[in-house]
Amino acid sequence: MAFLYVFKSTVFIWFLTLAACGNQPKAENQETVIIQASEEVVTKKPIVVAANRTEVYLPKLKGKSVGIIANQTSVIFKKDGHTHLVDSLLSLGIKIKKVFAPEHGFRGQADAGEKVKDGVDNKTGLPLISLYGKNRKPTAEQLKDVDVLLFDIQDVGVRFYTYIATLQLAMEACAENDIAIIVLDRPNPNAHYVDGPKMEADHTGFLGMNEIPLVYGMTIGEYAHMINQEGWLEGKLKANLTVIELANWTHKMEYSLPIRPSPNLPNDAAIFLYPSLGLFEGTNVNAGRGTEFQFQRYGASFLDSTQYSFSYMPRPNFGSKNPKEKGALCFGKDLSEIPRMKEVSLQWLIDAYQNSVDKSKIFNTNGFTKHAGTQKLQQQIESGMTEEEIKLTWKTDIEGFKKIRANYLKYPE
Repeated sequence: MAFLYVFKSTVFIWFLTLAACGNQPKAENQETVIIQASEEVVTKKPIVVAANRTEVYLPKLKGKSVGIIANQTSVIFKKDGHTHLVDSLLSLGIKIKKVFAPEHGFRGQADAGEKVKDGVDNKTGLPLISLYGKNRKPTAEQLKDVDVLLFDIQDVGVRFYTYIATLQLAMEACAENDIAIIVLDRPNPNAHYVDGPKMEADHTGFLGMNEIPLVYGMTIGEYAHMINQEGWLEGKLKANLTVIELANWTHKMEYSLPIRPSPNLPNDAAIFLYPSLGLFEGTNVNAGRGTEFQFQRYGASFLDSTQYSFSYMPRPNFGSKNPKEKGALCFGKDLSEIPRMKEVSLQWLIDAYQNSVDKSKIFNTNGFTKHAGTQKLQQQIESGMTEEEIKLTWKTDIEGFKKIRANYLKYPE
């Protein structure tokens, strides 16, 4: 779309003026507060992320002791680049007590699944508390000197991408400790569709805490609202939640992330393919980790070399110290030129299974089930069902979820 403004390296900021909100009630009686950007989204205007709408949320932080859940994507955009949210708020006199770090850490350097340690941020001297180490939910002790928790992390809209689990546990901790939480919304590059198998209750965990499809088509702010109002917090508590909306964005817009959201999602192609190729994370097939084309290719040494013209060799690199099939010649497919995806594709997973010289090597059942959210998908592939036949079994769950989702959408579709 020629008119569409997409973040690349320079972002022009339009601030919108909004009337200040009154005092918030206690958490046990709290209904979600949505700070709207405008009544009408004008698609020809540049997108404004919530972090840039400082005039709206700064009054809620003034005079408060603030905790922040943030990573390398938590930035305020400027004409000449960007500044980190933490640095900006400190310069504006906001009293930040500590930073909570999700998977991959505060600066986004840790491998997927690698434990993140507590520490001190070298730049600011602020205490860093890991939410991907000994605990994944902020403890009462960690929150005792915090009045309000600010959450600002770029999501990519896939159920097993763990930032939404961190969000839910943070909301739960805030509800339990009567602490307000503010979510700064950002665009979801995969918000233009809903697809994939639904998480089953028996398999919920950090890779999927709620019974939602693999791709849920919501911003992280919309999803926070859903968590709160659907009673998904432990004990059906409700957090004292405020969502600051972004401006000039719709679900159908293409959005190119200016900062990689995690070490192994380096570009648009990887992000668009991640819902489909991310399913390989629960198998023994390499999905590009250990190369510069993470989630843009797949392969394994045990795939039939006669069926593929493409091969590569994974080696340790940034974000993957010990990739699957390290040092092995992998046969598979290069997908780096695939256009923007509009659905979850099973064709590559089925292809790898059908062309494995030893089918017992494909699935790590426990890991695959956690990613797929169901044991059925592995069983369906092993039984020889086609992609079309498998996707028909998702239809009822997807339509049911869409009806619930419609109650929480804050931006045009």
